Amino acid sequence: MKVEIIPGCIACGACVAINSDVFELSDTIHVHQDKVYGNEEDCLAAAEACPVNVIKIKE
Repeated sequence: MKVEIIPGCIACGACVAINSDVFELSDTIHVHQDKVYGNEEDCLAAAEACPVNVIKIKE
């Protein structure tokens, strides 16, 4: 599974609240792709919870 943040992120932190191992908020959101494995359900939940729909997942 590949997780990508497309332009338009408002840095609300919803994804970080779901899984701070995969998603990190600094100036922008960063995805730790190496931590996605084993956290797929959280990644899907974060994509669903994103208020601006910028988390894209490719299986």
